[in-house]
Amino acid sequence: MTQAAQRSGFRSAFGVREFRALWAAEALSQLGDQLARVALAVLVYSRTNSAALAALTIALSYTPSFLGSALLSGLADRFPRREVMIVCDLLSASLVILMALPGVPLTVVCVAMAGVSLVGGPFRSARLALLPEVLSGEAYVAGLAIRSITIQTAQLLGFALGGVVVALINPYLALAVDALTFLASALLLRLMVPWRPAPQHPNARRAFWASSIHGARVIAGIPGLPALFVLGMLAGLYIGPEGLATAWVAEMGETTKTVGLVMGAPAAGLVVGAWLMTKFVPAETRLRLVGPMASLAGIVLMLCALRPGLFAVLGILFVSGMFTAYQVLVGAAFGTSTPADSRASVMGLLNSGVLTAQGVGVLIAGILADYVGVGQTVAIAGALGAVIAIPAAVAWNRATTAPQPATGV
Repeated sequence: MTQAAQRSGFRSAFGVREFRALWAAEALSQLGDQLARVALAVLVYSRTNSAALAALTIALSYTPSFLGSALLSGLADRFPRREVMIVCDLLSASLVILMALPGVPLTVVCVAMAGVSLVGGPFRSARLALLPEVLSGEAYVAGLAIRSITIQTAQLLGFALGGVVVALINPYLALAVDALTFLASALLLRLMVPWRPAPQHPNARRAFWASSIHGARVIAGIPGLPALFVLGMLAGLYIGPEGLATAWVAEMGETTKTVGLVMGAPAAGLVVGAWLMTKFVPAETRLRLVGPMASLAGIVLMLCALRPGLFAVLGILFVSGMFTAYQVLVGAAFGTSTPADSRASVMGLLNSGVLTAQGVGVLIAGILADYVGVGQTVAIAGALGAVIAIPAAVAWNRATTAPQPATGV
């Protein structure tokens, strides 16, 4: 592949009308969700004066998503993927509108928020499963990089601007804006993404609740994917700085104004890393870099054992975030290696695994930080990630360099 072709990946991806619609739909939903999380936290705290309930509401905007990814992703293999995404958008819009009604009991608000998170699982799985049918080659890898960049940028904007926007327009109006983003997403998908039949023939469909088990069997049966799955799960070790940002800032003697910087530094690094890797690293080299990048992401975090100051910490987190861009390659390998009629189930397992690893990782890191401090905890997590990455990287590289039979994808 020539360097000119390599560098045209982003342009090629955006040159496809369907991809532009899929990208815009997800970008709208991401921005709306970040705004809604801030609005809900403000709304719940203003009505209860309870930080615990406000935190619970935020947790409900994330946690059920892993159940949706694990248990409901098979819907996108059984039914047309565009229609699955549209239905998920309409359900989400309805639930957010319910939350935006003044006077709705907080119990209903929490259940509705959990519902939005739940249906987000099959939406993402359907989109990721559809993407290899829309883009191919360099355009596909670039499309995944664009997706990661967009999600991280939305999070950064949410950290930086969410509170200001909610203060200006009030929480109820912010929730209404979130509902509009879901409706706009559904409209974009309906008008700009062609209908495709379900990948599974009705007469050959598996039992619905067996989708997750089938997805695990598919992963286990494709050389290299189990090792790649392990590398993907390292996200649970590398998320510590985001989950412990408030305590870390206090440990460094800094003000709470810098919490957003600590939380956003890894995301900013991933944005830059994904762009550099997709733009300048030849396609034939990238797969060989997955393991080394996964290890380096942890090795860099080990520097936190030296108890650096704020600016050094931000630099460490930014560089580590750049190396975590290997997650884009993990997603690309899963998308291109799995059969079309099982792709959504497999991608759902990958998503739910990452979400579960991140949740467990933050919990364990929080417990350990009470004993050894946040900086030391981050360093320990980085060291553990690097150690786990080495054998997984060896197994992955052996699988990718060995002759492989055709997958039929």
